[in-house]
Amino acid sequence: MEYEMVWEIKNLCPNNQMRDIFFEEVETDDPESYVRMYLKGKAENVSCEQGADGSATVYATCDGIIQRFVFTPI
Repeated sequence: MEYEMVWEIKNLCPNNQMRDIFFEEVETDDPESYVRMYLKGKAENVSCEQGADGSATVYATCDGIIQRFVFTPI
């Protein structure tokens, strides 16, 4: 399946409320496994929420930083 992936990295700096956001088109049958491979074993915790519309939101924690990957079908 083809998705638009939005990758958000929460900024932990106290005076910076912005997030780092990246966009990419990906092809995968399993968004959660894709994130695990994408982060190359650096993720301490990974969880996935499936949407009724075929979307998926994957949360990953790396070095104490929460990252969110939103997969929207194209």
